[in-house]
Amino acid sequence: MKTAKTKPKDALPRWDLSDLVSDPRQIPQKLGTCAAEAKAFKKKYEGKLEKLSPAAFGQAIADYERLSAKIGRVGGYAHLDRETKLDDPKAGQLYQTVMERATDISTDTLFFTLEINKIPDAVLKKKLSDKTARRYKPWLDAVRAFRPHQLSDDIEKTLHERDVTGHAAWVRLYDETCARLRFDVRGKSLTLADTLHLMMSRDGDRRKAAALALEKGLEENIQTFSLILNTIAKEGDIDDRQRKFKSPIASRNLENQVEDEVVEALAHAVRSEYKNLAHRYYKLKAKWLGVKKLDHWDRNAPLPFAADRKIPWREAKQDVLAAYGGFHPDMERIAAKFFDGNWIDAAPRAGKDSGAFSASTVPEVHPYILMNYRGTVDDVMTLAHELGHGIHQTLAAPQGHLMCDTPLTLAETASVFGEMLAFRSFLKRETNPKTRAAVIAEKVEDMLNTVVRQIAFHTFETGVHAARKEGELTPDQIGEIWMKAMQESLGPAFSFTPGYRHFWTYVSHFYQSPFYVYAYAFGDCLVNALYAVYQDSEKGFADKYLELLKAGGTKRYDALLAPFGLDARDKRFWKKGLSVISGLIDELEEYGP
Repeated sequence: MKTAKTKPKDALPRWDLSDLVSDPRQIPQKLGTCAAEAKAFKKKYEGKLEKLSPAAFGQAIADYERLSAKIGRVGGYAHLDRETKLDDPKAGQLYQTVMERATDISTDTLFFTLEINKIPDAVLKKKLSDKTARRYKPWLDAVRAFRPHQLSDDIEKTLHERDVTGHAAWVRLYDETCARLRFDVRGKSLTLADTLHLMMSRDGDRRKAAALALEKGLEENIQTFSLILNTIAKEGDIDDRQRKFKSPIASRNLENQVEDEVVEALAHAVRSEYKNLAHRYYKLKAKWLGVKKLDHWDRNAPLPFAADRKIPWREAKQDVLAAYGGFHPDMERIAAKFFDGNWIDAAPRAGKDSGAFSASTVPEVHPYILMNYRGTVDDVMTLAHELGHGIHQTLAAPQGHLMCDTPLTLAETASVFGEMLAFRSFLKRETNPKTRAAVIAEKVEDMLNTVVRQIAFHTFETGVHAARKEGELTPDQIGEIWMKAMQESLGPAFSFTPGYRHFWTYVSHFYQSPFYVYAYAFGDCLVNALYAVYQDSEKGFADKYLELLKAGGTKRYDALLAPFGLDARDKRFWKKGLSVISGLIDELEEYGP
C-alpha cells in the first residue's frame, strides 16, 4: 500500500518552479526592488554613455545585464506558471500584472540601447579597450545592427509601453481562447491537445471523428482567430514601414543574424523538393494504408505494420539518456538533472499548453521543459528534442543573460541533433525488418513535419503578411492562402475537406513568434549535414559540437559551422541536408512492407 507521499513508479512529472521564485507572495516586493534599481540605473547613466570611460562603460553593461536578469526571473515564473493554468483567471491575472510591471520598469532602462546606437563607431571602438566592455561585443554588434531602423526616443518609448496592450495582449487572447476550446468527439468534450492526439489514433474512424470535431470547433471561433492574426500582421506592417524594413520577414532575419537570401535559398530548396520528398512518401503511405488517396486526418496516422505499444515514462527516460550518453557523457549528465530536479512538466491536463518547449528562463536558474507525454514513439522523440534545447541552454548559460540566447538559425540545432541521436540509437537496437521500417517511416514523417511542413507554414505566413498590406483579410481569404500552401506541399496523395481550410488557426507560432517556423527547417537540414560530418569524422567531433553549443549567441551561424567545413550560404548545403530525408524514403521504397 502506497503512502500519501509515494508516487507511482511511472508517474509523469510536474515541474517545481520554486527555483525561480520560492514564494509567489514576494513577487510585488521583488518587482518593487527592480523598479527602484531601474530608476537608479537611469539616473546614473542616462545621457552619459558616450562620455563614460571604457571601464565605466563595461560596468554599465554589466549593471544593465544584472537588472534585466532580475526582471526576467520574475517574468519567467509568471509565464511558466500560466502555461499549465491557461484556464485559470488568477494565473492569467498574475502573468498580465507582472508583464505590465516589467514593461513599466524596463521603460526606465530603454534609453540604454537607444543611446548605445547613437555612439559613433570610433568612440565605441575606444570603449572596447576595456576587458569587460570587450566581452559584450557580440551583444553590442547585435544591438547596433538595428541602428538604421531605430526611431526617435519618444516613439520607441511609446511603442515599448504600449506592447502590453498590443502584440502581447493579442497573444494572450489567442492562448486563452485555445485553452477554453472544447471539441465534441463522439459525445466527449475534449481539449485541443486531446483532440489533436486522437488524430494520430490507429482507428481511422476515430481520426475522422476528431478531425471533423476540430473543423467544427475551429470554424465556430474563426472570426476571433482571424481578427487576432489580422491585427498582429497589421501591427507588424506598421512597424516595418516605420522602421523601413523592406519585407515582413526582414526584422526577424536581422534578429537572427542571417541574410534574407540564405533564408530564401532554404525555402526554395525545400519547395523544389516537395515532389521528391512529401509527395513520394505520402504516395507510399496511401499504399500501406490501402487507400487510393489519404484524407488529411491520415497524415500522422500510425502505419499498419508499426508496433502498437505505449512506452512507459521510465523507459523513455532511460532510452533518451543512453542516446545522449553514447554521444558525450556531459550531455547525459546535464540531461539527467532535468529528471532529478523536477525541471520537466510532462503530465497532460486541461488548461495546459498543448505543445512542447524548453524555457531558458535566466542563466543563474536552469531551464524548464514542458511537454504532454502520452507514451508514443513521437513523444519519446519530443522528449529528446526538448532535452536538446535544455542541454544547449545549460551549456550557453555562462555567456550571461545578454549573450546566452542563440539566434534562431542555430536555436533548433541541439534539439534536432538530440532527436537524431535518439532515432539512431533506437534503430541500432532494432533487428526486426518490419519494425525497423516503421521506425524509419516515423522518422521520415517527423522530418517532413519539421522541414516540408514548416516551409509550407513559412509560405503561408509570408502570403498572409503580404496580402494584409492591401487590407484586412476575411477568414475565407486566409483559408485560401492556407489551402494553396498545404496542397502544394502535401501533393496529390491527399484529399481535403472544406473544413481543413481552418487548420491554420491552431499553429501558435503564427501569433506568438511571426516568421519563427523556418528555424525548424533550417535546424533539421543543418543537423542532417552536421550528422553526416559526425559519421565521417575522426575523434573530437563531440567536443567541437559542445563548443558550438557553449557559444550561445556570441558567434554567428557561419562562424560556428566553419570548424565543421559547412557553409549555409552554399546551395549544396541545403541539398545535402535534404538528401538525408530522400535517402530514408529510398530505403522505405525498397522495403515496401
